[in-house]
Amino acid sequence: MQTRRFLLAGGAALFSGGFALNAAARPHHAGARHAKDSATPPATGQQAGGVADSPAMTLVGPLDTMARWACILDYGSGATLLEKNADERMPPSSLTKMMTAYVTFGMLRAGRLKLDQALPVSEKAWRMQGSKMFVPLGQGVAVQDLIQGMVIQSGNDACIVLAEGIAGSEDQFVALMNDTATKLGLRNSHFMNATGWPDANHYMSARDVAYLALRLIHDFPEYYHFFSEKEFFFNKIRQENRNSLVVKGLADGLKTGHTEAGGYGLCASSERDGRRVIVALNGLPSSGARANEGERLMGWALANFETAQIVSKGDVVDQAPVWMGAAQTVPLLAAQDLKLLLPHGWRNSTHIALDYNAPLLAPVRQGQEVGQLTVSLPGGRQAVIPVVAGQAVPALGLVARAARRLHL
Repeated sequence: MQTRRFLLAGGAALFSGGFALNAAARPHHAGARHAKDSATPPATGQQAGGVADSPAMTLVGPLDTMARWACILDYGSGATLLEKNADERMPPSSLTKMMTAYVTFGMLRAGRLKLDQALPVSEKAWRMQGSKMFVPLGQGVAVQDLIQGMVIQSGNDACIVLAEGIAGSEDQFVALMNDTATKLGLRNSHFMNATGWPDANHYMSARDVAYLALRLIHDFPEYYHFFSEKEFFFNKIRQENRNSLVVKGLADGLKTGHTEAGGYGLCASSERDGRRVIVALNGLPSSGARANEGERLMGWALANFETAQIVSKGDVVDQAPVWMGAAQTVPLLAAQDLKLLLPHGWRNSTHIALDYNAPLLAPVRQGQEVGQLTVSLPGGRQAVIPVVAGQAVPALGLVARAARRLHL
């Protein structure tokens, strides 16, 4: 018959072995994104500057935010903690430079570019408008300086120098950006330039921005420090990081952006007690609102969740009866680790149940899958892992079987 044991139900723990909390989440990026393709066009300037008309959805219920587009990811698990229009295409402005940085870091890793290598400044780069690091026309600028100018000062001119130096032209570099976006699985991103300069066919989604940040941190840890630098000097000019969360020490990196069409945007990451989160916001009405909302949501994401080690591989979760076996019971083991990101107080709203057919019919092989452990989370979500026999149980011989039947 089917047996169901509740190991944790409404806060009452019935399983005494293996439950522990562990704040050290391991990076796991497969399946971290569940983006849906969107045909929604980029918002107009009127849309982007308005007050939010609906709350964001989170793992603990609705949460108001002024951002028109938002996505918050847990780095260790890839879980989405908050989303609002997260798969809608939006004008990314200078958040685009994160992709320019990703391609550049890839070239450095491959040895096709060096930090001390000087790249020439073309007239196109020198004349580039918007935010600038003021590269000198006709001279060479070191790649390291260009990276700092791009991610700290948000220099459009630095992006053009890098694009032309790496790929020969900005158009050819943009092809690399789009190819990289496809390989990373950014479903709602398409690039027309290396800077984020406004273009109707240039867009990203908030989820793509957050996931790109996750990949930057994970794939290129040796270069992530560029995003955390609060200032740098070029041509005797002091240039300060435009990300106020970095300047305040509330985040250790990434980018801000602004255009009339996209409003004010921010992507920031921070780590606390071994947990890292990534916040991506866009469509805010001012730089002050961007800073305040970024700080508020970063604090919320770090304070309201914990990584719970529900069970570890090899933990004994039950003793199952065996019919006509050399042993009357067999230990049931968790076949794999089960670690989940859960809201604080999860024990009061989470059910953990063990399902298997009992009694098990001998012979039982060691490692034989005999059931499953199911974790039912708030909101109807579930996580399931298999349960296996911890040892072999041979069937009784004919005489022993007859004696057992007579005894029963």
